[in-house]
Order: sequence, then C-alpha cells, then structure tokens
Amino acid sequence: MAAAAASAVDPWQTAAPRRRRSAARRPRRRDAAARNPETELEADIGAVLRRIREAEEDLLISDFWSSALDTVNRCLTELLEQLKCPVRTLSDALGNLHLDSPAESDVAPGSIPGENLVTRPCHLKCVCYGIGNFATCVIARNQLTFLLLFLEKCQIPRSHCWVYDPLFSQLEIAVLNTLGVTVLSENEEGKRSVCGEPTLFYMPHCGTALYNNLLWSNWSADALSQMVIIGNSFRGLQERLTVAIKLLHFNFSAQILKGLDELEFPQTSQFMDVFNDTSIHWFPVQKLEQFSPDIWASREEPDYQGCEDVEIIRKEDSC
Repeated sequence: MAAAAASAVDPWQTAAPRRRRSAARRPRRRDAAARNPETELEADIGAVLRRIREAEEDLLISDFWSSALDTVNRCLTELLEQLKCPVRTLSDALGNLHLDSPAESDVAPGSIPGENLVTRPCHLKCVCYGIGNFATCVIARNQLTFLLLFLEKCQIPRSHCWVYDPLFSQLEIAVLNTLGVTVLSENEEGKRSVCGEPTLFYMPHCGTALYNNLLWSNWSADALSQMVIIGNSFRGLQERLTVAIKLLHFNFSAQILKGLDELEFPQTSQFMDVFNDTSIHWFPVQKLEQFSPDIWASREEPDYQGCEDVEIIRKEDSC
C-alpha cells in the first residue's frame, strides 16, 4: 500500500503524452484566404499589371519606340489633313508617357480644353483585334503595351478603345477592365464599320480574312478615307497569296492595294518577333476616287468556305 501511494505521488513519473489536434483539422486563416477565388484573381491581376509596366519601361527606352512613333506621326498627320482637322496640335498631343490609371489617362496632364488633337475635334477611336494571350505570351504583352502607350501619346481615352480576342481568358478580361479599355463581348469577325468616325484599327499579326472583313464592312471611299490600320503589311499579304485565292476569298484586300499608302514599322532585334511584317496603312481620298464605280458596287460579303488556313475564329466557334 505504501509503495503504491509513493508511486502515485512520484514527481518523476512519466506523464501520458498529450494528444494534439491534427494539423489538418486546424483552420489556417492564411491558407483559407489564399484559396479565395477573388483574392487569387486580384493577385493574378496585380502580377500581370506589373509585367505590363515592366514591358512599358523596356519599350520606352528602346530605339524601336521612337522610330515607330515617328512612323505613326507621319501617318496621322496625313489623316488629319485629309479630314480637315487641325494638325498644329499634333506635337502638343505627343507629350510625356506613363501608364496611368484609367481616370488619369483620359486627359493628358497640362492639356488645354479644346486643344486635344484626337478627342476634340476629330474624336479618333481605336479598335484592337487579335492581340492574343498577353498574360502568358511576351509578344502579345509587348503588343498590348504599345497600344496603351499609343493611346496616351495621341490622347485617346482608353474608354474609346475597343478590344477583342476570342482567346482572352477571364484573367485577361479582368486586366483589360482594370486598365480602362472596353472589352467587346461579341466576336465581330472584324466586320465593324467606322460609322463616319475616324478610327484606328490595331491588328498586329492577324489573319488575312480579318483584314478582308474589315475592308468589306467599310467598302466606300468615304469610310476608308477615315481609317488607319496598324497590322500585317498588306503588300506582304498579297505577295504570299496566289491570284486565284486573292480573287476568290480575299478580293477586298487585293483590290485596295492601289488605294492605300503604307509605311513599314522599323525593325529592331529587340522587337523583331513582336512587330515583324507590321505596317501602318491609310487610304488617301485622291487614290480612292480613281477606283471605277464597278469596284465599289461589288460588295458581296466574304465567304471563306473551302479556303484552307483562313486564320480566323468564327463567331459560332467562339461562343
């Protein structure tokens, strides 16, 4: 009995091990927050925006940017003279650049009311097709960065820029909304009319059918004279197509060669894969007026049935 009592109060007696709650059962607030879809999306948006800012920094200090801007400047000067818009404010519109928030980018710092080149009085708009998955592709991200800087350089509010690619992910749509551009909800297949408003179409590395559809939608001297297209060289496109293919499937892009002026983008090793075979195109009225009435009367909607490698995602396929 005494021995039993002694052992009961023995201070060196080994205590039974405590049972710990399983780590898997204990909620971790940090892990729970990380699994929140909204939190994850915000983090991903921030990461993509950082990459865009980094791409912006690289583009701004490159030789390509200054040369490309000079090329665009020459084209827009021609367009504004053709539209009887004041060109004396062109240099004023080409001010300092930086990627601002959407609210800040709508109005250039230090601008004078009524002196904006594009928004007043010409109301230049911008439509971007086929820029690709910029969240994961460096080439597409550099193309998007060029677009954003161009909008600021020409004082085009981002809300006046419409963007679409059927391959956009939900993340990329969220990033574009954050940047303040307007994301189209429907695949237009390039069939957008300028509706009497000067419009720049930014379409780097798009398929020939997309350019052909755009020309068909604006097949008149009045509409084409209000357009500028930054995209694949039209002359280069025609050189790569056989005569039969051009006449059967891409007749609008084939016929317009005599009615356009084209300036090639500069080629630098740093951005060779980004803007190779890229030109800026515009359509002088004096050239368009030389077309016969029969050319303008031919307005049958393009049909690419039987055309291989048409390089366009149809509306029914993108739904």
